[in-house]
Amino acid sequence: MPSFWKHVNDVIEKADIIIEVLDARMIPQTRNIEVEQKVREAKKILLYCINKADLVPKKKTEKVSHFLRPSVFISSTEKLGTTILKKKILELSKGKSVIVGVVGYPNVGKSSLINALSGRGAARTSSQSGFTRGVQKVKVDNKIMILDTPGVFPYGEKDVFKHTLTGSIDAAQLRDPEQMALRFIEQKTDLVKDHFQIEMELVDPDEILEQVAINLHLFKKGKAPDIVRASRRLLQEWQLGKMKDQ
Repeated sequence: MPSFWKHVNDVIEKADIIIEVLDARMIPQTRNIEVEQKVREAKKILLYCINKADLVPKKKTEKVSHFLRPSVFISSTEKLGTTILKKKILELSKGKSVIVGVVGYPNVGKSSLINALSGRGAARTSSQSGFTRGVQKVKVDNKIMILDTPGVFPYGEKDVFKHTLTGSIDAAQLRDPEQMALRFIEQKTDLVKDHFQIEMELVDPDEILEQVAINLHLFKKGKAPDIVRASRRLLQEWQLGKMKDQ
């Protein structure tokens, strides 16, 4: 068993409440059903925390709240919803001192969430996926102790495109960024054109990607659009939350 999974299993055993951090833009894709099953088998409380809620329309988050319960929507970078999350933790613990484990995919914002809760940079953060390597213990206040875990994928999951969308694989490390960017454009055509100010009549993903390179002034020698650099830049804009979903 990989060491990351060992840390997660230990945290599930020690914690009273488990927070699963999800990306509001990709809730189904960032749910780790294996972890959720382990939490239920251990008879621990599972609280869904949907992060980056400021990047999606409110109507989308309202739909989710009906089938993921209990759940709290936050934006750890904007410090929105963290007070509500803290109140929900104390409500679930019935006001008693509680140990809270934080789990989720790599780079969904677990450490940023902990820092927003504690009000200080107690948990190390990085835009690089997989930054947290072991369990970190953070005291939020006199009643809440947080255990942060490394991000983990479900066993056997090797979906590179999904991991690119979730930011679990840094766009700078992709072997074939162009292919990933083209697939992203196919799924989010209007979003990409709006974000990069591209003529709306363009519909072909290859043409759109070329126009992204031109608009960003990314050229190779000879003035040909640099598609590889444009692909990485496009994917990084999404991973860093600079593109708001529609």
